[in-house]
Amino acid sequence: MSEKRRKWGDRRDGYKVKVPGLQTVMACLMPNRTDCECFLNEKLDVTELLRYLEEKNRANPEIRMTVFHCIVMALAKMVRERPLMNRFIQGGSIYQRYEISFAFVARRRFTDHSEEALMFMVPKDTDTVDDIARQIVGEVHEARKSEHATGGVDELLDRFAAMPKPLMMFLIWIIRCLDFWGINPEFITEGDPNYSSIFLSNLGSIRCPAVYHHLNNYGTNSLMVTIGTIHKEKVLMEDGREEIRDIVEFGATIDERIGDGFYFARSLKLLKYLFANPALLDEPLSSPSNFDYQ
Repeated sequence: MSEKRRKWGDRRDGYKVKVPGLQTVMACLMPNRTDCECFLNEKLDVTELLRYLEEKNRANPEIRMTVFHCIVMALAKMVRERPLMNRFIQGGSIYQRYEISFAFVARRRFTDHSEEALMFMVPKDTDTVDDIARQIVGEVHEARKSEHATGGVDELLDRFAAMPKPLMMFLIWIIRCLDFWGINPEFITEGDPNYSSIFLSNLGSIRCPAVYHHLNNYGTNSLMVTIGTIHKEKVLMEDGREEIRDIVEFGATIDERIGDGFYFARSLKLLKYLFANPALLDEPLSSPSNFDYQ
């Protein structure tokens, strides 16, 4: 958690930032996050990442690390180094988050009628990809011990769903008003994916492509990422050679009001650099990548 002192207008999950006039006006002129979506669909080369994983899992077979674990760590390092990617807009104001947070959904069973569990994690500055993998594996294992929600935001949602519809709609209206002003009780927002830095959907685990996924007006999430299946593809290398590489589809829906295309493009370049140099994921989250943005 940042030690930055809270001022008037700051929220529990972020502090208000001063931005150029264009961004300030856009935040008020286009108040709905869903009206300001920018979708990016990219094919990322994970050949070096797969080689790195093969060596990693051979040396440490107790916890089998996956591409998903590495993507989470790479995204965390990207957000840590590119702080505008960790901003959000609510109530017409722009905020910088105190923490980097991730959320994703895990099915309790791979069946049509299985319930879903909401996962939420906040990596620490000292975390490496090994710490991230252990945390994700542990949380998913705990969630799959039961067929039904056993606490947290899942249980809260079940309680809301059990209410009479008029009462539920009235309470949701109150919650949305509190959300606008950033004064929702912590027991409502804690563990809610709509309040995460990045909401991830690992569609490759169910053999689906990285499709577009919308943002939500409720909450503060400004970046939704989808991950598709890994496949072989012929790629034209920088030296002009054609080579068969391992490729993963990557989709990202971003609130365009938090930055600009130039900043987003450079953030994507950093992500590609981390995939090409996966040994950097073994370094703590706070360690700089030393990537040359030129």
